[in-house]
Amino acid sequence: MPMKGSSRSKIGVAGLDEILHGGLIPARLYLIDGNPGAGKTTLALHFLQEGVRAGERCLYVTLSETAEELKAGADSHGWSLAGIEIVELIADESEFDGESQLTMFHPSEIDLTETTRKVLEAIERVKPRRLVFDSLSELRLLAQSPLRYRRQILAFKQFLVGRDCTALMLDDRTAETGDLQLQSIAHGVVSLDYKAPNYGRARREMQILKFRGSDFASGFHDFVVRKGGLTVFPRLAAGVHRDSIGRQFIESRVTDLDALLGGGIERGTSTLLVGPPGSGKSSIALQYTIAAAARGDHGAIFAFEETISAMMVRSRGLGLIINQGIGAGQIQVQQIDPAEISPGQFAHMVRESVEKNNARVVVIDSLNGYLNAMPADRFLTAQLHELLAYLSNRGVATFIVVAQNGMMGSSMQSPVDASYLADSVIMLRFFEHAGQVKKAISVLKKRTGAHEESIRELSFDADGIHLSKPLLQLRGVLSGVPVEVQSSARSANGGGRR
Repeated sequence: MPMKGSSRSKIGVAGLDEILHGGLIPARLYLIDGNPGAGKTTLALHFLQEGVRAGERCLYVTLSETAEELKAGADSHGWSLAGIEIVELIADESEFDGESQLTMFHPSEIDLTETTRKVLEAIERVKPRRLVFDSLSELRLLAQSPLRYRRQILAFKQFLVGRDCTALMLDDRTAETGDLQLQSIAHGVVSLDYKAPNYGRARREMQILKFRGSDFASGFHDFVVRKGGLTVFPRLAAGVHRDSIGRQFIESRVTDLDALLGGGIERGTSTLLVGPPGSGKSSIALQYTIAAAARGDHGAIFAFEETISAMMVRSRGLGLIINQGIGAGQIQVQQIDPAEISPGQFAHMVRESVEKNNARVVVIDSLNGYLNAMPADRFLTAQLHELLAYLSNRGVATFIVVAQNGMMGSSMQSPVDASYLADSVIMLRFFEHAGQVKKAISVLKKRTGAHEESIRELSFDADGIHLSKPLLQLRGVLSGVPVEVQSSARSANGGGRR
């Protein structure tokens, strides 16, 4: 059973403490494993900074970085190392200064036993509640054999028993093979990964491989390192976020559009708007969002392609005014660069808009841009399913825009088939008629109620969005080149079926 959060040693990184259900279990040894540059030292400094804030004695033992390098790293984040005692076991030309809190030794002149003795002496002297040992790769080189190395780690672990000290041991994966024996010794293992894509910003993700005595949020969690330290974005788990919602429609204030959808869109459902570029998908999503804001709801639009200024111009051209802000009756528009954001970071932004700003309508414009933020295409469906399930559980009406390849005819394709994930699917098409290119709209699916089966013409002007009566006189509209049918042909208004 997990321990209560109050009995934990917080790391000082909100997202990571959430993943660990409150932080680390005190008086245990943990391994922080990652490639060079993954953020291990920054994480360790977070841990010690949190200890200083809690009034605990903190010790940083370094075999790989000098104290000056540690200070430079802390300065880059705006941190002070005051309250953290540093024991430096690196060859250095400076003489020992009795007034300094830094203790200098020379690894080239001492063997593993001497190094270990000096570390234990520092622990005995400082009696830290929090300890960081950086790094195990240097200790591994001094040990020279796996057996001696393992015995030293076991002896170190045994030494800490009863001293009420929570220790982080950093390892940079420089061993020729994976060091699983070290993972077996530690009470917990946090793995950090640094990946450089072919284009865009490098991606970082972490995983809790082991955490004895407690449950934790499993899987990969994205994080970033920037000024101020680490920001961790816990993997979204829809099942732990549930609200009690009643059946309630969100109307667009366009009578014919709401009629096409059987009265409107229900809260807690997702709607997929699919069609070629320029067919009106974003405008319909915007219409629903502005109408919801006019009723006092808060809306959030995440724009992957269109700039905010272009969206403002387009909305004004339709007679729609976006009241920007993060309060009730306002809409927050966020410009998203898919090359600069990870899927976990985007999910965190959506979650924050819902939980912090109380967004009741969310627009993702578009799924094409969201796809570009994925590290691999095969993860898109799983990520999107979890995100939509979370928004549904929170009672949020979600609109997802998908731009298809091609403009007209049967050759159009979607970059990914997400139609089975959405509760409603609205299809938009271009078609030729009377020497003009026109737009058509139809509803292909609505899980939560009845909808029209008819196809209507869609048009836009300065007065907003307009839908025609059902196109009963045309056959083959969705093919792009319809033909006229006789007026005596059987007519239907298309209502009733789901």
